[in-house]
Amino acid sequence: MTAVVASLFVAAACTGSPPDEPPPHDHAVVDAATAPLRAGERFVQLSTAQPFTPAVAPGASDEYRCLVIDPELAMPVFLTGVQFQPQNPSTAHHAITYAVSPESAASVRTRDAQSPGPGWTCFGMEGVIGSSWVDTWTPGGRETLFDDDLGYPLEPGSLLVLQIHYSLLGVDGEPSADRSSIRLRTTDGTPRTISLDTLPLSAPIELPCAPGESGALCNRDAAVADVSRRFGPALGGRADWLLARCGYDSPRPGNTHSCDYTVGSPSTVHAARGHMHLLGRSIKVELNPGTAGARSLLDVPAFNFDDQALHVLPAPVALRPGDILRTTCTYDAGLRAQLPQLRDLPPRYVVWGEGTADEMCAPLLTVSAAR
Repeated sequence: MTAVVASLFVAAACTGSPPDEPPPHDHAVVDAATAPLRAGERFVQLSTAQPFTPAVAPGASDEYRCLVIDPELAMPVFLTGVQFQPQNPSTAHHAITYAVSPESAASVRTRDAQSPGPGWTCFGMEGVIGSSWVDTWTPGGRETLFDDDLGYPLEPGSLLVLQIHYSLLGVDGEPSADRSSIRLRTTDGTPRTISLDTLPLSAPIELPCAPGESGALCNRDAAVADVSRRFGPALGGRADWLLARCGYDSPRPGNTHSCDYTVGSPSTVHAARGHMHLLGRSIKVELNPGTAGARSLLDVPAFNFDDQALHVLPAPVALRPGDILRTTCTYDAGLRAQLPQLRDLPPRYVVWGEGTADEMCAPLLTVSAAR
């Protein structure tokens, strides 16, 4: 992760309910299948070196796989568009594209070589060491193009890593081999091109079972232990880590949770998107809530998992040291009984987890360092 992201925040704390916000911003997206190249752009079509067949542990339904792609760059470029193209949409839950710096490429290649099959298992949203998060795809996702001279920098010797979340919920028989691809828009850039990075903002999820639901996993400790069993102790501990990071002294079961982040260094926000799973109802990010200068950077009052588009701000927003960014997510456990992917699963107390039946509260800001 680049310096702008690493130094942006110095503290986080939980909050109560935020004030009402204005309607969500319009977002400038174009269909990747039809958007033409703009001046100076070129398409680069890449795919994983080998097909990968997802496999899950007994009792689990999710596989996160990091797959390496070498763009074989001879000169520096900027990514001005990224479009993940799943070969098997029925098993592709979401995908994140990371750009790995040349300095970290060797360690990524070593990790790939030491793991059986293509890539390696990589549960978690913390990314790849020495990388920048450059794109997120979800079903129905489209390419987002900025109007200004912006892009993600990529140097010769860099690698791309696709972190693909395969979900086998509702898949009959053996899953098919997958060789997904990615289409890049690249430019040579100009002396004024602004380098972008992506900043994730997380908040806890402490969603109890719905009224009338019961079962062993409706107990929080049992639910956390189940996440640990499926994804390992590090991911199982994320629920408690988020509580501590956001200032909660103990779990507070409920539908809505928030987390405040204090800005540590100046930067600029260009766009935002929200990421939740199937029980998500709404997600927002507010700047300096409760003050005269409060404004909304992201407001999705009716969250739809199949429409997690990037919302380009009408104008870039400056962040100054001491500013507060508040993430708020609301969930509905009652949706579990209505959704085909979830209604046959046992009820559970939902915390942060990597599976389709778990949840995330992970808004993402597209940012650049202040000039």
